[in-house]
Amino acid sequence: MNKKAMSSIKKRCDWCGDDPLYVAYHDTEWGVPQYDDRVLFEFLILEGAQAGLSWITILRKRNGYRDLFDHFDAEKIARYSDKKLDTLLQNPKIARNRLKVYGARKNARAFLDIQQERGSFSNYIWDFVDGQPIQNNWRSMLSVPPTSSISEQISKDMKKRGFTFAGPTIMYAYMQATGMVNDHLQDCFRHTECLSMT
Repeated sequence: MNKKAMSSIKKRCDWCGDDPLYVAYHDTEWGVPQYDDRVLFEFLILEGAQAGLSWITILRKRNGYRDLFDHFDAEKIARYSDKKLDTLLQNPKIARNRLKVYGARKNARAFLDIQQERGSFSNYIWDFVDGQPIQNNWRSMLSVPPTSSISEQISKDMKKRGFTFAGPTIMYAYMQATGMVNDHLQDCFRHTECLSMT
């Protein structure tokens, strides 16, 4: 490989490998600050669905979730009947776990309560980081923690409000996905790009 070809290869975080779907997610979404409530709700449901599974598994089912869960419309999901949820459990387009599927309705209701209380879920969740993404400078994936004191605070408060699948590890992954924390490695080309989005 010549020098020009080598220089055109972008350095990425190790976790995304070379799967095109994973690479696209890494390059365009992971670590990007999100303030839109529907996007924030989508990641809340997807991160909960990921518990015990790989993230690539959920990414591959993402369009199925969008189709079956009314494009993550919290108001519609909050009104789902048990019959509707049981029908969803039969569909292989999503992770067919009863607790997770029923948890989506429970989380939608808690999500709407926060919107009513705080004006938006974005206002609520971003207050935990004072409205600004946390900028980390990890050199190795081994240094990236599975939780943080803030994800523990978020988890504790959300559980108190009735959310499920909102443990500290899930909430830290949520923070990473929605750009509340920039955990791209120092030598990843997206580290600087996400830093400039603050």
